[in-house]
Amino acid sequence: MPFSNGGLALQPRIDPDTRATILGGWFKIKVDNPDHDDTVTIAICASVFGLTGIMLTYAWCNYNYRPIRAKNLTWTTLIYLSTVLWFLGNIPANGHVRLVGAWSHCKLWIIWFRVLFCFVFASMTIVRFYALERVFNQKKPFTVWSSLISGCVVVVLNVVYCLVNQLISGSLTTEYVQFLEVCNVTQAFRIAALTFQWVLWAGVGVLFFRLRNIQSSFNEFWESMAIFAVIIALLIESSVTNLHYKYYILQKSRRIEKTVMDMAAANLVIWLFIGYPVFMSIFNRRDYEQRWLERLAKDRPANVYKNENNSYTKMNEIGGGYDNKHQMNSLDMSTLGLNNGHHPFADQHPLNIESALNGHSAFDANALPEDFRHNLNIQTPVMNAPPMFASNYLDNTHGGRHVL
Repeated sequence: MPFSNGGLALQPRIDPDTRATILGGWFKIKVDNPDHDDTVTIAICASVFGLTGIMLTYAWCNYNYRPIRAKNLTWTTLIYLSTVLWFLGNIPANGHVRLVGAWSHCKLWIIWFRVLFCFVFASMTIVRFYALERVFNQKKPFTVWSSLISGCVVVVLNVVYCLVNQLISGSLTTEYVQFLEVCNVTQAFRIAALTFQWVLWAGVGVLFFRLRNIQSSFNEFWESMAIFAVIIALLIESSVTNLHYKYYILQKSRRIEKTVMDMAAANLVIWLFIGYPVFMSIFNRRDYEQRWLERLAKDRPANVYKNENNSYTKMNEIGGGYDNKHQMNSLDMSTLGLNNGHHPFADQHPLNIESALNGHSAFDANALPEDFRHNLNIQTPVMNAPPMFASNYLDNTHGGRHVL
């Protein structure tokens, strides 16, 4: 029997046909050894990840393009890197290579690459959605410290889960069967991993529900809905594959389908995050940015404010009225400089604009764009009162409090 050097010890290699016959007899299925089709699958998947990497590189090179900068590029890049490492773990875990040498370390590839970075991908997506929740719903900034704390929580939570699985016996999780060159993965380990994934994405679902009323230039709601739909479809596919087709790694068509589905979902999420502004920056750069800024100027002041009963009242677009008695004067967009190439938000980070316009942080009129200071009579906000508009847009109640 031929031998291959697997670290310090020599590992005997079973003949591929003998291996397929033994495994097929045990599990009553047709066993397919890794072949040229598996190699082609790896190459195609790697090419798609490479294309996504090129897109992100382009986005970083155009970071000052405001629609791109608004998409939290740092966090999106970290999510992308987690998908790459997840794919790397899928190569041996899904049986695309013969498990000899470095590929034979089952716990390394399955626990610390496939499982860990699949969980990190989900957790980082939760954090990205939480950033939107914090900025748009809580009206608070998502600062560098917020990012660092969130990142540390993500890492600690997932590393602890994987560390526990690393320390317990391989007979309860996954272990290498040297004679047959396979990683034995227990059903309990599969169920635990799938349950943890469903819990993580349930958290995403809660945040997605909370983002349902966002109406802004960033397209968060539709983006979030598409991402959530993609991941739920992938979770259903993963659950069916792992629980019903337990020996899918031994069947070529099923293991290729699983790897391609994981790759497609992971890359599609990244493209949904950042693809549209990148595409528009290439083919319609100036016009798209102009329209984006105009919409931003319109829909952020006309946002959601709390009334006396702590319920939410949606204001109409600037130029509209709240009722027939009190009508807001139309805001001349030309006075904001949007028609002459100058934008009131030209020098501000988009998420900082959110905080400035919503006014739920410490009030500083000088921090607002100069044109807004001239066009809106902004007053110092009062506790539980709408912070942006002057008294000529407000009515006094009998209790002396201002309401819209």
